[in-house]
Amino acid sequence: MGTDGDSLPLMEMGASEVREPEPLDQSVDYVLVADHRTQRNPRKVQQQKRFLEDLRRKGFCYKVKEDEEKVFFGIRADNRIFSLYRTLLLEPEGPDPRVEPIGPTTIPATTRIRVVNFILNCRTASGDTFQDLVKDGVFETRFPLHKGQEKLKKKWAQWRNMVHEQPIDDIRNYFGEKVALYFAWLGWYTYMLVPAALVGLIVFLSGFSLFNASQISKEICEAKNIYMCPRGSSRRYQRLSDTCTFAKLTHLFDNEGTVIFAIFMALWATVFLEFWKRQRARVVLHWDLYGWDEDQEEVALELINCPDYKLQPHQHSYLRSIIILVLSLFMICIMIGMAHILVVYRVLAAALFSNSALPFLEEQVTTAVVVTGALVHYVTILFMTKINKCVAMKLCDFEKSRTFSERESKFTVKFFTLQFFAHFSSLVYIAFILGRINGHPGNSVRLAGLWKLEECHLSGCMMDLFVQMAIIMGLKQTLSNCMEYLGPWLAHKCRSMWNSKSLDPELRDWQRNYLLNPVNTFSLFDEFMEMMIQYGFTTIFVAAFPLAPLLALFSNLVEIRLDAIKMVRLRRRLVPRKAKDIGTWLQVLETIGVLAVIANGMVIAFTSEFIPRVVYKYRYGPCRQGAHYKEDCLTGYIDHSLSVFHINDSVRIEGLENITQCRYRDYRNSQDYNFSEQFWVLLAIRLAFLILFEHVALCIKLVAAWFVPDVPQSVKNRVLEQKYRMLWEKMRYGGPRQWCGPRLGSERPTSSAPASSVSIKSTDV
Repeated sequence: MGTDGDSLPLMEMGASEVREPEPLDQSVDYVLVADHRTQRNPRKVQQQKRFLEDLRRKGFCYKVKEDEEKVFFGIRADNRIFSLYRTLLLEPEGPDPRVEPIGPTTIPATTRIRVVNFILNCRTASGDTFQDLVKDGVFETRFPLHKGQEKLKKKWAQWRNMVHEQPIDDIRNYFGEKVALYFAWLGWYTYMLVPAALVGLIVFLSGFSLFNASQISKEICEAKNIYMCPRGSSRRYQRLSDTCTFAKLTHLFDNEGTVIFAIFMALWATVFLEFWKRQRARVVLHWDLYGWDEDQEEVALELINCPDYKLQPHQHSYLRSIIILVLSLFMICIMIGMAHILVVYRVLAAALFSNSALPFLEEQVTTAVVVTGALVHYVTILFMTKINKCVAMKLCDFEKSRTFSERESKFTVKFFTLQFFAHFSSLVYIAFILGRINGHPGNSVRLAGLWKLEECHLSGCMMDLFVQMAIIMGLKQTLSNCMEYLGPWLAHKCRSMWNSKSLDPELRDWQRNYLLNPVNTFSLFDEFMEMMIQYGFTTIFVAAFPLAPLLALFSNLVEIRLDAIKMVRLRRRLVPRKAKDIGTWLQVLETIGVLAVIANGMVIAFTSEFIPRVVYKYRYGPCRQGAHYKEDCLTGYIDHSLSVFHINDSVRIEGLENITQCRYRDYRNSQDYNFSEQFWVLLAIRLAFLILFEHVALCIKLVAAWFVPDVPQSVKNRVLEQKYRMLWEKMRYGGPRQWCGPRLGSERPTSSAPASSVSIKSTDV
């Protein structure tokens, strides 16, 4: 089709010759789909014609194909139209657009799709966008075609390639840089999980060596004459020895290695990010995108499409920011309120299970409450995810971002913040609040004056936190992955089953692409968000769940191939987008790393039994003040850590008149039940340890970040060499030309040296 000059304001169509690939690839760039019923509506048919005519004036040709239900419009951009978008085909520091290129330019498929998608998103002469026409029922959808993905299917999108290296360059050439960087980051994250998983497994297995040798476990298993006070709504006295198995299991992840592993994970998180920055720099330089700027490209596209485009300056409204902050805080309060609802559920469930006719539930009330509470929490997460996404979108609409990239960045921050509270509020409650506001036997805090608040497991709150982490993370890594794969697979099979195939091979290809699952702006965003939440579970409460990195490692090996199969085989082709980093997600990862240091320090200080054991060992135990003791230094710790409650001070339970006292986990006096001296000593030492741990861990993170440069020296030297080459060309020739200048460090120019031979002798540190 020809092109009217009015639609091409900035450049002439014949500014440079644009060479296309072989005629085999002379197919359409995009397919627009409309329902057959729209063809019976004259108004909608007229709107279709106006839209297609507007595309024709911009340099597009199209053809129409029909089947029994749909009308397909295959559109293709004329080769000359890409003269308008030469800024997309050239890098920021490439040749001057005014200089005639040495040879014809080949248009990458990703560039064609990106440019065509931008034009389709623009308003037509009548003021409508394609999305407006979709809402009005004029068109149903649009999509680029899957073409040339056989290589990716063979090398990447197969389960048998699970442990093979990913073809990042091939992914970039097919899906664009943004998708390729996601898989490069996911692959690097999975690779770096190997040492973390091994250390976590060693810490966990080290507990097995002390499974029967722990002095604390021995004392619990032999405490047949110690009765624990009824917990929650239960009226049953339980022997401490009944928790023998749980005490041994708790020691698997609540031992001296927990502190070392928490510090190791703080260092690991920093090293992982620093080495990823180096890896990203190498990849981006390899793609010649080191100096690329997303904002500059967006402005260039707007100018090229519309010469009257007015630059939108950066704006800031304090009133709008206050409103967004208040609304965000309101949503965070709702997330915290959901955690309180889970608390109410656990209290009511404990009362229900205590009065259950099933003997098992009556004996294992706490375990049943923790397990069912974790399941309810998981369902709540699924429900709140949809609400959080809508709220974050509305807040971004109200904020009126200047560009799409800015909007995407702000949406990322808002959505992740809400998701973080939705996922971790319940864990925070279990780790730091559960069992600490209950009062004491005889004066228990009650919900609505009726039900006692729930308490930690008799073996400690670490068991509750471990079970909660294991269930939520296990469900997210198994059930979510199954649904993530089976959902699109079943939907695709059902759509294909009820569709008749055409005899026309081209129409059949369009139908095949149409029957694939649709994609949207959030398709890649959702994958990133899933990995960020997993990274949070892997680092933030890893002191209570050392196996988290191991589960994440196995999950990621599946996730990489699962995402590959979805993108290549089950979903329509994503619109390629350029990128030189993972954007705001890097700041999210750094924030999670800092929160992990704080959370793990608090878990060790306030949830774990590490501090009470150490204090007893050196202050109250038989080895205090350097005394030599033949037995274990923790002998007598259980009796020391349990407070006494005299049953005579309360109502006796019929049938248990011979029990005169029971024990409960706390540090209180047996006379007035106020906090004892040991409680305040422990509190002071806990706070001191928390401050010391966080400062040491953060200092280690800062030293590691300083020690490992973000950008390798080889990349810096390559960039420096490119700048030197450009300046040398301008100085000698008065403008950029084909490189024939000197190598960096040589005494004089060497005209015979090709661009590809320019190098710097340096060590990649």
